[in-house]
Amino acid sequence: MPIHLLWGDDEAARSRAVEALVTERTDPAWQSINLARLDGNDAAQASQALEEARTPPFGGGDRVVVLQRSPFCNQCPAELAEQLEAALPLIPASCHLVLVSSGKPDARLRTTKALQKLVKAGEAREQSFQLPAVWDGAGQIELVQRTAKELGLQLEPAAAEALSDAIGSDSARLASELEKLALYVGSQAITVAAVQALVGSHATNALQVGDALLAGKPAEAVALVDALLAANEPALRIVATLCGQIRGWLWVSLLDQQGDNDVNAIAKAAGIGNPKRIYVMRKQIRGRKPARFLALLRQLLEVEAALKRGSDPGDAFRDGFLLAP
Repeated sequence: MPIHLLWGDDEAARSRAVEALVTERTDPAWQSINLARLDGNDAAQASQALEEARTPPFGGGDRVVVLQRSPFCNQCPAELAEQLEAALPLIPASCHLVLVSSGKPDARLRTTKALQKLVKAGEAREQSFQLPAVWDGAGQIELVQRTAKELGLQLEPAAAEALSDAIGSDSARLASELEKLALYVGSQAITVAAVQALVGSHATNALQVGDALLAGKPAEAVALVDALLAANEPALRIVATLCGQIRGWLWVSLLDQQGDNDVNAIAKAAGIGNPKRIYVMRKQIRGRKPARFLALLRQLLEVEAALKRGSDPGDAFRDGFLLAP
């Protein structure tokens, strides 16, 4: 399979897949000649990747051409699309063109259709690396188990749950912590006791801040924000996550008041990808009026305005959460 299409927002898992392919297909003695790493943000480098992928390898092993931020499946210029279509039939079996991007391929593009045709024919391979949402507990546990398997580690079920609680969807940190745990336990399976000893307590995420605000606990919300800021979480990203969470609650509350019980319609209107989440949200907001969510959104608007005026992030959140009328 000379074409490899790797996409998704899990950068750490994508990188592991790329390096595994490089290790498997190239001869270390010939890597300086047979391995190319290029950046698709530069159209010239994207074109160069197609040229190199058509060149048979020298010496031992295969040739691997890695194109990060590949443009071929997302807003691909017509000139590059034509070059890709011309190059695909000419790539030797001993060459591997690895197209890497964070976004899902746009199925409407002719380049994506050409690559998907090769995938169906078995001449290309597609892999997705999607991070679970912060509210998707089962998905986060699956991420832990999948990463441990990729690293060749044994993991007790309780340890997977503990790691999920402690790390959430931070794939890069998860791989790092698993490597530490592997050294700690040696040849044994990773246990929950090992996780508690090395990794620590539960992680904080922005959705927990929203839950605290909803429960009328602004001081707890401020403490959670302080933990996020200490972990280098961007302040505006926290605001964006909270706005999305509270806006979703508002939509569910308004549509429930109108008597709309179609969870698929509610999820679509609220911009929520998984309709099953609506059941959880209904339990969270039971007994609360839409005015409560509008008030929370006003608080976040004040926080955002303060941040964009240059206020200290901790002060902006404290003032917005504690001094709100």
